Amino acid sequence: MTKKTNRTRWIRVLVFAAAALSLCLGSMVPVHYAEAQELRYQRRSILDFFLGRRYIDENPQPEMRDQPRRQQQRRRPPAAQKAVAPTRTAPVTPAEPVVQKLDSAQKILVVGDFLAGGLGDGLTAAFETSPGVVVEARSNVSSGLVRDDYYNWPGELPKMIDELKPAMVVVMIGANDRQQMVTDAGKEKFRTDGWFTEYQRRVLAFGKEITSRKIPLLWVGLPAFESDSMTSDAVQMNQLYRNQMESVGGEFVDIWDGFVDENGKFIVTGSDVNGQQVRLRTTDGINLTQAGRRKLAFYVEKPARRILGTQASPDLVRLDPGNLPALTLPTDPVEHTQPISLSDPNLDGGAELLGASRAMPVTLTKSPRDLLVEQGEMAPAPAGRIDDYRMPTLGTTAEISIK
Repeated sequence: MTKKTNRTRWIRVLVFAAAALSLCLGSMVPVHYAEAQELRYQRRSILDFFLGRRYIDENPQPEMRDQPRRQQQRRRPPAAQKAVAPTRTAPVTPAEPVVQKLDSAQKILVVGDFLAGGLGDGLTAAFETSPGVVVEARSNVSSGLVRDDYYNWPGELPKMIDELKPAMVVVMIGANDRQQMVTDAGKEKFRTDGWFTEYQRRVLAFGKEITSRKIPLLWVGLPAFESDSMTSDAVQMNQLYRNQMESVGGEFVDIWDGFVDENGKFIVTGSDVNGQQVRLRTTDGINLTQAGRRKLAFYVEKPARRILGTQASPDLVRLDPGNLPALTLPTDPVEHTQPISLSDPNLDGGAELLGASRAMPVTLTKSPRDLLVEQGEMAPAPAGRIDDYRMPTLGTTAEISIK
């Protein structure tokens, strides 16, 4: 028998012995430990047993404490994560106005929903160089004329007017009103005839609350939206606003063309007030970007300046003793001509002004006008003119024969 054969037999014996030992140990291990070992040693083969390969579970069970090898293996502690301190932004201080506002500056009160809030920001930027105008935005994001239980605009508006005493009121509302309305008669669904009848009454009453106080009113229409249904409703509501403003003496400001393309479709990007292509609407297709707010105010700025007059001019300044212009005359006679009295006899060497004498010049002959009017005589026409009807004179017989 060769050495190679003996070696093969010994290997077989060791393999069978190892297999039997593993079966015995497996039957003595508790069930929960066997399950943990199955997770930990996933399908260990005989070669894995002899070669010492191990598959360590990343989430070891706490009851597996009888394995000395596991205790010997020391895991590297995880790297300590640096605690990230929360960044605190400094409180934003409102920017100082470009020009100092006058004490007598007129106030523009802007009321409405979230679109009115954006309009207020745009008007503030539009009149930042006008010392005679102050913009007061009093908007409520989710308000409207339908849910008066959420925010009662008819009750809050008179308080704002009494407090601020505005010279003009700008209203932009209605984007949140596309919902059911609760009336005295019951609940009215949106788009029904009863809904529009009640909504028209509320718009009319809201406008009269302003115009009855002799305050100019600008009612700004709704823009187009990305949703086709919202855009269709905005068209119908804008028509309602326009009709009611004409009846109460207000003015409707149409902004529709500024937020649609040439085909009347909703646009996200368009021209700003300077003609540059910018993003006008946010990703939700409803709100306005900062450039969109400024463009919205562009449509309101023109009628507002017309109503406020010179008070809205950027050139309006405060006149006080500190900034009055100098009224003294220059001392150098070369730079300034002294005023001359109209009664100065040395004005041009004469003793009196031209036309001071009432004596009319005396003429001995009558003018052609007087001859024509008084005596009916007309001066003879010059020789050779078309109206000269005098016959030419003929010479003597001797003169004619010589010629």
